[in-house]
Amino acid sequence: MNKNSPDKLKLSFGRIMVIGLGFLGINLVWPVFNSFVPLFLQAGNPEFEQSLIAAGREIPNIIGFGLSPSLAFFIMTWDNIFNVVVSPWAGLKSDQTWTKFGRRKPWMLIGVPIAAVALMMIPFAKSIFAIMVFIVITNFGMSIFRTPTVAWLGDLFPPEKRSQANGIINLMGGIGGAIALFGSGILFDRFGRTAPFIGGAFLLVLSEGIAIWRVKEPETISPAEDHETESSFFRKMRSVLKDQGKDTIFLLISIFFYFMAYETLQTGLTSFGVFTLGISPGLATAMTALFAGAFILFSVPSGMISMKLGRKRMMVIGLVAMVILFGAGFFLIQGVLLLGIILVLVGIAWAFVNVNSLPLVFDQGDDSHIGVFTGLYYVAAQGAAVAGPVLSGIVVEIFGNNYRLLWAVSAVYVLLAWLMISPVKSRANS
Repeated sequence: MNKNSPDKLKLSFGRIMVIGLGFLGINLVWPVFNSFVPLFLQAGNPEFEQSLIAAGREIPNIIGFGLSPSLAFFIMTWDNIFNVVVSPWAGLKSDQTWTKFGRRKPWMLIGVPIAAVALMMIPFAKSIFAIMVFIVITNFGMSIFRTPTVAWLGDLFPPEKRSQANGIINLMGGIGGAIALFGSGILFDRFGRTAPFIGGAFLLVLSEGIAIWRVKEPETISPAEDHETESSFFRKMRSVLKDQGKDTIFLLISIFFYFMAYETLQTGLTSFGVFTLGISPGLATAMTALFAGAFILFSVPSGMISMKLGRKRMMVIGLVAMVILFGAGFFLIQGVLLLGIILVLVGIAWAFVNVNSLPLVFDQGDDSHIGVFTGLYYVAAQGAAVAGPVLSGIVVEIFGNNYRLLWAVSAVYVLLAWLMISPVKSRANS
């Protein structure tokens, strides 16, 4: 057996932290991208200015391209389309790669520079065509190295250690997201539109560069982790679904609906803050850090509490809370204070839901199908990441560019998620 095989590696906190830098780098990019790009695409639309003037609010000083919400939100789903199409291909090809740099590192060495350069160019775009080109290139670059980076968890840790390692790695990813949200908001207000993108690109290169430098990849991967071709994977996914009862189907539909709500607010929250509340883009972005911070703080407690109450019950509590909070957001939010309070509470509720959802999916089958169930989970989540923002953008546009409706449609999505998960039977440890 190769001396570098995963089962020979000890669960070192330092090693986990270094690998976690790869996740941190990925999570630094998307908050910057999702917060400011929708504003650049939509700013300049005269209907937004009329709405703000009618409400007696200040018009934000943002140069944009005046796109409608439906078109802007559709453009914001392109990264998820790349994740469905390019990321699985890159992951499969990285399994078959071995160079003097390693198996996953070549994909990172290609994808990171592409994504970083294109990300920096987005705020400099002078035409809608130019910004769309830079968006596509950024999404392509990120999709090239995202799956190979995630694959390190399986490469470098034996099965019995992966849950512990993944908890710390995801915590670092959450910290990266919170840093990006809070820091990019300050950078935007103090130094202008280019600063968050340059800062995000720099930190992406730095974090991924340290990970590439410090991680030593094993030359072989475990035979137990046989990586199937993409076509055979999807065939097996259909076979597993056919063998499972209705509980699995209902659970996946529930995941689809609540991720529609999550992706809707992730894409549209800064637009609501800027175009409805009239706050600055930097403040709107920094406010979303409250959600990320609450999620980080309650992720570990959520997992611990679910050991007592059960995973499904924790998810139901979180979903019901989210329906109430989204409804409150629609009717009550008129300023920054209440927006901040609701975002913190939504972050807590989201921890109850999201931390327990993938383990509950695993509970539907046996360990021999973990990879397939993981694939099913991400198909539901990524599908929702495309459908949620697009449908919500259409609703906003139909009703006169009313971004307050984002809260209402999100409440409906979560209500549907609750209805779908209700008939799912609890199993062992769930």
